[in-house]
Amino acid sequence: MDWLINLLTTQDSVAHIALLYAIVIATGVLLGKLKVCGISLGVTFVLFAGIVAGHIGFTAPLNILNFIQDFGLILFVFCIGLQVGPGFFESFRKGGVALNGLATAAIFLNILVMFGCYYLFFDTSNPNNLPMMVGTLYGAVTNTPGLGAANEALTSIFKDGHAPQIANGYACAYPLGVLGIIGASIAIRYITRTNLAEEEQKLSEAEAENPHAKPHQMTLRVSNTFLTGRTLRQISEFLNRGIVCTRICRNEEYITPKSTTTFEMGDHVLIVCAEADAEAIQAFIGPQEEHDWHMQDEKQPMVSRRIIVTNPKMNGKTLGKMHFSSVYGVNVTRISRQDMDLFASRNHHFHVGDRIMVVGPEDNVNRVAELMGNSAKRLNVPNVATIFIGIMIGILFGSIPIAIPGMPVPLKLGVAGGPLIIAILIGRFGYRMKLVTYTTTSANMMLREIGLTLFLASVGIKAGAGFWETVVQGDGLKYVYTGFLITVIPILIIGVIARLKFHFNYFTIMGMIAGTYTDPPALAYANSVCTREAPAIGYSTVYPLSMFLRIFTAQIVVLFFCGA
Repeated sequence: MDWLINLLTTQDSVAHIALLYAIVIATGVLLGKLKVCGISLGVTFVLFAGIVAGHIGFTAPLNILNFIQDFGLILFVFCIGLQVGPGFFESFRKGGVALNGLATAAIFLNILVMFGCYYLFFDTSNPNNLPMMVGTLYGAVTNTPGLGAANEALTSIFKDGHAPQIANGYACAYPLGVLGIIGASIAIRYITRTNLAEEEQKLSEAEAENPHAKPHQMTLRVSNTFLTGRTLRQISEFLNRGIVCTRICRNEEYITPKSTTTFEMGDHVLIVCAEADAEAIQAFIGPQEEHDWHMQDEKQPMVSRRIIVTNPKMNGKTLGKMHFSSVYGVNVTRISRQDMDLFASRNHHFHVGDRIMVVGPEDNVNRVAELMGNSAKRLNVPNVATIFIGIMIGILFGSIPIAIPGMPVPLKLGVAGGPLIIAILIGRFGYRMKLVTYTTTSANMMLREIGLTLFLASVGIKAGAGFWETVVQGDGLKYVYTGFLITVIPILIIGVIARLKFHFNYFTIMGMIAGTYTDPPALAYANSVCTREAPAIGYSTVYPLSMFLRIFTAQIVVLFFCGA
């Protein structure tokens, strides 16, 4: 048994370190799946498993723990940035401005309540108390990347290596934070006297009154004499609406129209447009009729095929500049990205992974398929180079010192903020730098979970040695109830304002709150009480900005206030 004892006690061996992380992560993930009242702590339970391991002395050298912790954090935040990047700037459009404004207000209210609790309940002369409250803050808002950013910033303040183990405050506040988010969301319903059935009905009515720009297909017979001899390009410009004519039936002959193809009276045309524009286009061209488009002309068989964009050279190219109709004799009628149907507008930028519906003669369609790649196997090849190029640039960017008057040390975005910002920019504009940023959802989630579990395990193991003294014999109870106040008070204030002042749908507010707190369990609860997509829309609208602000403000608070 000596070999087993040596394996468990020789802390600087590779086998011991690998075994340590395997046990902590496996135990934490398995226990995190246990549900109480339908709610689980998920992968965050790895932190608690790490604390137990550190408490009993099952640990590793500090320099190894620090490296794995920071590397896991870099991997985690970078993959988050790649995920939210494409929708980060688009989230500010339409109603997103108001929702993001409310989310930002909630984030700053969280910080204000944290400072209020700090001055009311803690000894302000102790330099460790404010950092511990920062850890409590990020447990209360269930935001692990923020904990990582704050933890990293503390290392530049406490250069002697004796930085407070803020993960202890995080661990105390997190469980009640998850419950508090859901509980406060429910409380808003009663405070504002909201009827769930009425809210569902309003969502249904709004969807009926405001058709969004999903592709709509219809067959029209040309009956407007003005259109005779007019080219498809002229008609499209005159309508000033997104319109794709995929086929024309003229005298029993099927034609794949080009931009120069002219309309004639009596033509049957297959039109794809946005749902909201369908009525106006029909009124301009002619009445809608039934027509069997499956009939094929023997001389020129027509096919409709879904093609996958896998050629990296197509990344970032616009549909209008590809000239599919004039050069290749085909038309693109549908574009799908991440299982969402998009209207094929001329300004659409192709990304690797897009799926396009192409209609035209079989030979022409085959040529387009070859051009676009159309190799599903290519999507299975991870773009590792893009990930590590982004991480390299992110670390360099995060290491740039920014001197700000009044701060004890220069501001640095660090290994959390730097990679996050660069990942967001690459996710949105990477195609301009010829970088393929496509990553399957499963691959992105795998990298994120690996990074997160490595980070949480490292933080837990480091914090475990002093957990009992800090939490049980120290201010553990204070961290619990102050964390609850940090969670609940901003939700109640912002939720009531969003409902009574801005008149947002209650389900949208629930999603917005879940996104602001980056809390999937809260979103899952919102989805369980609503049959429509309002919670998911609210969540996705505010999530990118909220995640960025949580990470960024963590470093700002630590560097501005904890180093004074």
